[in-house]
Amino acid sequence: MSYHRTSGIGLFVSVDGPGGVGKSTLVAELAAALRREAIPIHVTTEPTRTPLGNLLRHGTDTYHGLALACLVAGDRHHHLDSEICPALARGHTVISDRYLPSSLVLQRMDGLEWDLIRQLNTGLPTPDLAVIVNAQPHVIAARIAARGAHSRFERQTDAGRTESRLYDDTARRLAALGWPICAVDATDQTPEQLTTTVCAHILARISGKAGSPFTPQASHGPWEENR
Repeated sequence: MSYHRTSGIGLFVSVDGPGGVGKSTLVAELAAALRREAIPIHVTTEPTRTPLGNLLRHGTDTYHGLALACLVAGDRHHHLDSEICPALARGHTVISDRYLPSSLVLQRMDGLEWDLIRQLNTGLPTPDLAVIVNAQPHVIAARIAARGAHSRFERQTDAGRTESRLYDDTARRLAALGWPICAVDATDQTPEQLTTTVCAHILARISGKAGSPFTPQASHGPWEENR
């Protein structure tokens, strides 16, 4: 399956990073900043707020490994078909709190190989900008401890270090595959500083995209795992 549309010039922005790094805060601040620029915004999230997405959101203790990865991929394909692509077709800038990079981290933490995760997500469009927010492991660990773990992934021993390392790895691999990666370090930056940095990248993309149809680059896999 591939996703495309014939009209509209919406921009697709994904925001991924370790639990506790501040993704949701950044997404909310970005949306507010862009709305002040009179840019139509559609904010969404993965897992989705559908029955399947809600099952996934609260089901990481029940579902593991390949079963969980298949469910996550199915939720993402439905997300694109029912929400993301229609919003882009209307000319909205879509900001998704999590997308494929999160699967390439969390499903690897769950024992799956990079190649298999890519195969399950075959045909997904590449975002116009893929934001990867990361931070030093001790900062991530402290934030998770303060707010509490949201999933079994965050309860794993040394989860902050593992997630931070795998997001760095994922950002490098996707950049090598041509993804437009915007990697930002939240260790010492305030939410306002992060918003200013990322918003500038988004506005530059919107300016460069004006007048051009949305033609997402489909993923082509598998790719060999570096060992």
